[in-house]
Amino acid sequence: MTSIPLVGYSDKISLRSEETISFKISSTLKKPFTASLKRSISADPNPKGIGIIEEDASKYFKTSSFKSKVQDFDPGSYAISKKQIKIKFKKELSINVIIFPTLSTNGKQTILAHDNLEFYIDLNGRLTFSIDKQQISVVEPLLLRNWYKAEVKISLNGKISISQKSIKDKKQKKLINQAKFDVKNNFKGQLSIAALVLKKKSFNNFNGKIESPKIIADGKIIFDCDLSNNTSSSFIKSLIGPELSLKNYPTRAVTGSKWDGSEMNWQHKPEHYAAIHFHEDDIYDFNWNTDFKFKIPKDMPSGIYTMKIDGEGYQDSIPFFVAPSIKKIKSKVCVLISTFTYSIYGNHARVDYDDSWLNRIKEWNAYPYNPVNHKEYGLSAYNYHSDGSGICHASHRRPLFNLRPGYITFGGSNSPCSGLRHFQADSHLISWLHNKEIDYEIVTDEQLHEDGYKAIKRYKTLITGSHPEYHTKETLDALRDFRNNGGSLNYLGGNGFYWRIAIHKENKSLLEIRRPEGGIRAWASEPGESYNAFDGTYGGLWRRIGRAPQELVGIGFTAQGNFYGHPYKRKCFDSKFDWVFEGIKDNKIGDFGFSGNGAAGFELDHIDSHLTSIKDITLLAQSKASKDPKEKFILVPESQLTHLSNIKHLPEEEILQADMVYFEVPGGGSVFSTGSITFCGSLPWNNFQNNISKLLENVIKKSIS
Repeated sequence: MTSIPLVGYSDKISLRSEETISFKISSTLKKPFTASLKRSISADPNPKGIGIIEEDASKYFKTSSFKSKVQDFDPGSYAISKKQIKIKFKKELSINVIIFPTLSTNGKQTILAHDNLEFYIDLNGRLTFSIDKQQISVVEPLLLRNWYKAEVKISLNGKISISQKSIKDKKQKKLINQAKFDVKNNFKGQLSIAALVLKKKSFNNFNGKIESPKIIADGKIIFDCDLSNNTSSSFIKSLIGPELSLKNYPTRAVTGSKWDGSEMNWQHKPEHYAAIHFHEDDIYDFNWNTDFKFKIPKDMPSGIYTMKIDGEGYQDSIPFFVAPSIKKIKSKVCVLISTFTYSIYGNHARVDYDDSWLNRIKEWNAYPYNPVNHKEYGLSAYNYHSDGSGICHASHRRPLFNLRPGYITFGGSNSPCSGLRHFQADSHLISWLHNKEIDYEIVTDEQLHEDGYKAIKRYKTLITGSHPEYHTKETLDALRDFRNNGGSLNYLGGNGFYWRIAIHKENKSLLEIRRPEGGIRAWASEPGESYNAFDGTYGGLWRRIGRAPQELVGIGFTAQGNFYGHPYKRKCFDSKFDWVFEGIKDNKIGDFGFSGNGAAGFELDHIDSHLTSIKDITLLAQSKASKDPKEKFILVPESQLTHLSNIKHLPEEEILQADMVYFEVPGGGSVFSTGSITFCGSLPWNNFQNNISKLLENVIKKSIS
């Protein structure tokens, strides 16, 4: 049950003119709630800055009231047969399944259920089988993270035997227990795996891997399913019996009981990947009913909008991003909105969260809810499942607290730092564009993935936000082609173009991330689980498959520390680049800002000639990472070799730095990169009158002249 009185989400966060968006709201309020449309200019609640700025957009959507109703959601992944299975036997019925439990809980964990039959792990960790209230268990508890063959045999005379056998430990004997039950000779119903399903709601969700479920009646196979079948899909074609539908997207392309390390790619040896990993907290689409829809009018400007819902003192704001029709692009400037990154980080419960942050939230009238305190809404791909496995799926089809105006990521940051990331931090750039009266339109990651280069080819200039971290081959190809065909590519962040993701072929809102072999990462993929299930590609860093960020934008991720920022120092005094620094007298640039209190901080990118074929990259300015112990800047793992050496064979102080660069490519294209995730946070400082603002203005205005 939802624990927040008024909350919602939309089926899309990315759309174009004349497309329709559906809003789904859960309200515990007694009275109707109202919905009104705003255009978002600034999402920073810091009273020492420009604050939250939203323009009325009621000319496009009339403020309306809607009936309050509570909408529930059902976490936990499972499989269920699309059709009922009828079982009738004369002598013996047996059920076989291979399991790999990963979590002890205080309740039952259903492995398989059909009619009034249920195979499960009890609260004491014992393999158990029940028919109605009659139950039998293996005396010895199952060990976590061990493979077992589990079997139950039912004789028509009522004799029941249940057994478990360790698959990896050949010396361990099969453990058996027997009992006498009252038994009927026929069963009928849908088969469910990894949960007990009653009235389309799941209970007793299983945590762990399940493989090879099989039902045999009088020696004849009634149901048999190879769970490696159709790995990239949300349904499984059974060998015998009806198809299975997967609910809440459990993790596929995971190692099974036969995996021996001889093959790392599930496509080459599917029999080694015949398991599915289920979790009690899988939740990626709440599937709420639609409360109201909104078709984007032709004359509504491209930009960032929020649908604000309000009632009885409670509010929520649901952002969405509107791009123009590809055939009706009017602006010279395109802002790439990092919706893939927003979704991957969606509901990130940070390990450094502290309840003291609530004081600042209250003082600033900031967004009040944090994922740490509402984990039931599903966490991010930077968090873990309850069984300790990394969350590798992400979706925006649920309320995402950190995708809200006024949300604070770092509530304990030193004043006047706002402590923002992602959507809210990117609004520093959006508000700057409005202040400088630079006309712009937006394109989202999703649209760039779907439409490729044609989505952006008509623009002269493309600008990224502070953290364009997650990408597909299609988005990187489009950006490369834009640059190589005369476009001006401006990368205003850090840690960009870093991780590779896959998109589910049946649900484009569902993203997948694997985290093998290095990278600054919240969790590590299990051995043998480096290939994406959604498209079969190798997951992880783009750098690992020969496509480092340096090849696109001249610089790439090198260092991370705490949320602190510092100034750049001008390094280029060649008169050919005086235009970059026009109107800037000081060689120290950006010793201020609402992100980390400085323009170069938190996550830094630098030049690496070994990772790019691009020549003549000009270093405009540079900021060395602080040596202050409290800032804790470290080299990225993929560049570290030993405790004494790194892949560049240079002193760390020559690598831990933010490099601001500019270069041109054949075809007339150019790239400007800042090398810092906190750069945009300096733009609104002193009401946009500062040297970072001036520098960016010089760069952008030249690119569109």
